[in-house]
Amino acid sequence: MREECGVFGIYGPDEDVSRLTYFGLFALQHRGQESAGIAVADGRDITLYREMGLVSQVFDEATLERLSGDLAIGHARYSTTGSTTLANAQPMVAEWRGGKIAISHNGNLINTLALRREMEAQGETFEASSDSEVMLRMVAREADRTGTVEEALAACMPQWHGAYSATFLTEKSVIAVRDPYGVRPLCVGRLNGQATVFASETCALNLIGAEFLREAQPGELIVADEDGLRSRAVLTTPRQALCVFEYIYLARPDSKISDRLVHEARRGLGRQLADDQPVDGDVVIPVPDTGWPAAIGYAERSGLPFGEGLIRNRYVPRTFIQPDQRLRELGVKIKLNPLRDALAGRRIVMVDDSIVRGTTKRGIIGMIRDAGATEVHVRISAPPIRWPCYYGVDTSNRSELIAARCSSVEEIRRAIGADSLGYQSIQGMLKGLQIPRRKLCLACFTGRYPIAIPKDVRLSKLDLEESAWREGEEEPRAGTPAPSPTETPG
Repeated sequence: MREECGVFGIYGPDEDVSRLTYFGLFALQHRGQESAGIAVADGRDITLYREMGLVSQVFDEATLERLSGDLAIGHARYSTTGSTTLANAQPMVAEWRGGKIAISHNGNLINTLALRREMEAQGETFEASSDSEVMLRMVAREADRTGTVEEALAACMPQWHGAYSATFLTEKSVIAVRDPYGVRPLCVGRLNGQATVFASETCALNLIGAEFLREAQPGELIVADEDGLRSRAVLTTPRQALCVFEYIYLARPDSKISDRLVHEARRGLGRQLADDQPVDGDVVIPVPDTGWPAAIGYAERSGLPFGEGLIRNRYVPRTFIQPDQRLRELGVKIKLNPLRDALAGRRIVMVDDSIVRGTTKRGIIGMIRDAGATEVHVRISAPPIRWPCYYGVDTSNRSELIAARCSSVEEIRRAIGADSLGYQSIQGMLKGLQIPRRKLCLACFTGRYPIAIPKDVRLSKLDLEESAWREGEEEPRAGTPAPSPTETPG
């Protein structure tokens, strides 16, 4: 699966906004490890610095010194559309007749290609190959017509189909927007009683000492400028559809989403998993790091001892979001080391959050057996992932998903080499999370999409480079109202 991105924004006269943005991105590093960037405004101009690599690799003291101003946005990227190149790194900046605009975007539009083709037919040229650039240039064109970026955004939001939580920067304002389904998280905070902060997750607010105010509402546009903080509901909310994977895997465990601490949500999944999928074993071990809370919950409910059987190398990026399968498989070998004394001669209950392709699990199970475990029983706190995500997580090719390729759980068990395999049910997951189904997007489990996916749409992260549409295939129309909220089978 491809993870999406981390976005940050701050309007903070009298604050060191470049360093605060740096630390905010550092807290959001788990959301994207390909590139990082910061755009800073000083009331007259926007200065941008972005580069490939981790936040700590991209920025140093000298670079941050050059990024001076009173307001800023930042981005930590993992590509959702567009290849892994500097041209696709964010923030991105465009010009309009009133100045400059920068964007930092998390999510994925499903009608990017149609929008881009329409703009190209009208003479627009593009430098990158991402949906974020399409959004940015749409806003710049519309701002030329309306005279303000705020009104331009209000005009563009109904044309963007899919998931977007984004911050926009002008010379004098930071503006945050969220799609009408609220697929990706976005929160608002206050620093030192005056600065306004936007972030993908509350963990970024916590790191810089900002107070959490509230979450951005689906369909909302929020402006922070010299007049203070104001908002408007641009789009009505057909239904909430927060990506359930934010709770299962994507978000940091110390973040809160919809007033639910992610760590406690994952622990609840583990407790429910123990009720639904019990097994005899000698010790419960997590797959670091996202398997920890669920494994703790499983051990609590099952009465089995909790132990640490796998040690994670903290300096290796999470293999889930490596852009290449070869790197994923190599990453497994250098990322985890088995604790032989904790595993040898024991029946292991290995708890993790999900199985996507299955290759990582097969490698981990092999390591545990090589360390002397007599049995390896795998318990997964999420249901089987059988359907692609079109909203910003890299499962757009169904053939990559082991649960879609295999006809049964038993076949998956054989493929990964476990002695037994137990998945959480959808009802068990909802019970463990303590979140109503109507507030979540479960499309990767059910194949029912809250934002209707046009027939035969097959998005890949290189769509704009490959021009993969065949003659006669249906495309999402550009410039049309948001699609029906009716869930549509994939």
